[in-house]
Amino acid sequence: MSKCSKKEIFEEVKKILVEEMEIGEEAVTLDANLFEDLDLDSIDAVDIAVRMQKFTDKKLPPEEFKKIRTINDVVEAVYGLIE
Repeated sequence: MSKCSKKEIFEEVKKILVEEMEIGEEAVTLDANLFEDLDLDSIDAVDIAVRMQKFTDKKLPPEEFKKIRTINDVVEAVYGLIE
C-alpha cells in the first residue's frame, strides 16, 4: 500500500466504527477509548485490526495489538506499519 496520512487512517477507522459497528460519529475522536468510551469488546477490536490489515495489506503484530486502547493508538500503530 502507498503511504497514507494519519488523517486518512483515522478516516478509515472512523468509517469502520460508524458504518460497521454503529458507533455515533460524534463519539469517534482520537482520544476515545475503544473499550470504555465506545463500549467495544475484544472481538470488535480484532475485527478492527483485520479490517485495517485489509486496508494496509500489513498485519499488526500481536504485541502492538495488545497495547491499543484508543483510536489514536490504532492510527499510530497502522501508521507505523506503513512507514
